[in-house]
Amino acid sequence: MEPQIRPLSREDLPAAHAVICESFQTVAADFGLTRENCPKHTSFLTLHDLQARFADGRLMFGLYAGTALAGCFTLSRRNDVTWELNHLAVLPHARHQGFGQKMLRFAKNLVIALGGRQIELSIIEESEILKSWYVENGFRHTGTKKYTHLPFTSGYLVWTAEKEEDSEWQKHSSSS
Repeated sequence: MEPQIRPLSREDLPAAHAVICESFQTVAADFGLTRENCPKHTSFLTLHDLQARFADGRLMFGLYAGTALAGCFTLSRRNDVTWELNHLAVLPHARHQGFGQKMLRFAKNLVIALGGRQIELSIIEESEILKSWYVENGFRHTGTKKYTHLPFTSGYLVWTAEKEEDSEWQKHSSSS
């Protein structure tokens, strides 16, 4: 069965919270992040914080492999053309099956459909594998910033819609 992406409801948030925390725990382990040295890292996100972001209007989506939630992500509008992607997560046992790319493609198409032209995101700059993955998927590295309260450097990436993505979205939406 082909994995499906669908909007998350308030009732789905506990399952999404579990997916996000479990997925980002591998990052925390790789970089030695703990509640003490990086309490705001996504691996330590509380259900309350996720619910507050949902209530504030952040769009939340889940990728379902069969009936099980295997991945998720959130989008929030920054301005008329730019959206921010957060919490892109795939459970460790479900990785390397194209789920991340499927969610990224969905997010790009949705942003275009909503009139947007760009998606911004931030990562741990030292995560060369993740940075390369985003670049391979059409994002451009735009810079870094070192914050004194974080034990890593923040890296910033942006994807900008091109004409071929517009036509791809038009093909997709007219065939749906």
